[in-house]
Amino acid sequence: MTAAQRHGIPLPWLDANIKIIHLTRPAGSAQPRRKNVAGRTNTLVPGDIMFMDGVPVTTPARTFLDLSALLGLDDLVAVADFLFCEHDRPFEPPKIAIVQAATVRRSIGSKHHVRGFAKAAAAVELMRVGVDSPPETKLWLRLRRAGLSDFTTNFAIAGDPEVCPDLACEEDKTSAQSEGEIHKTTQKQLFDRNRDERSAARGWLLVKVYSTDLRRGEAYVEKMFKQALRQQGWPG
Repeated sequence: MTAAQRHGIPLPWLDANIKIIHLTRPAGSAQPRRKNVAGRTNTLVPGDIMFMDGVPVTTPARTFLDLSALLGLDDLVAVADFLFCEHDRPFEPPKIAIVQAATVRRSIGSKHHVRGFAKAAAAVELMRVGVDSPPETKLWLRLRRAGLSDFTTNFAIAGDPEVCPDLACEEDKTSAQSEGEIHKTTQKQLFDRNRDERSAARGWLLVKVYSTDLRRGEAYVEKMFKQALRQQGWPG
C-alpha cells in the first residue's frame, strides 16, 4: 500500500493520512515487525524495484500486480486506467502514461504463480486509454455490462474547438460525463456549460451521471442511457 500511495494510485479505501508503512523483505528473510509497520516477505526481481527520493519501492507494474490480490475487478481496472492514461487535448497539457500497457503485460506475463495473476490479466484487457478517474472507469464498466459497449473513451467530437466527453457513442451521438467534486467549482461549471452548448449544437445528447445516480444501482444508470440512446434514434 505504501508503494501505491507513493505512485498516487487511487484506491477505494486508501486514506492519504494513513501512517502505516508497508515494508517488504526478500522471501526467506525475517518478516519486519515494528510499530506502525505492516511487514511481509515476497519474491521480487530487480525489475520489480525502483527508487523514489532514494527510497526503494515496487514499480507501478509490480504494484499493480500486488494490488490484484486485494482489489475487486472494477477497482483494479480503475487502477489500470490510472496508470495507462494518456491523451493530448487542446484545453490542457498533454498527459503521459505512468507506465505503458505493454510494460505491464510483460511484467505479469512471467508471474503466473503470483496470487491475483488472472484478475490482473483481465483488468489489463478491460482498461481503456484516456480515462481520467475511477468513476469514469466504473461508468464504462456498467455500460459494458448492460450491453452498451459502443461507448468509447478518449473520443473527440469534431468542431472548433473539439469537445472531449468522458465517454461517447459516435453512432448515436450520445455522450456521457461523470460529474465529480471537481465539477462544482465556478471555473469548471463555466467550462462545462460551454462544453454542453457545443455538444448540443453538433447534435449530440449529453448524459450527466452524478454519484447519487450511481448509488441507485446499475439498472437505474442503464435506464438513463437507454432512454437517451432511444431519443437519438437507437433501435434497441
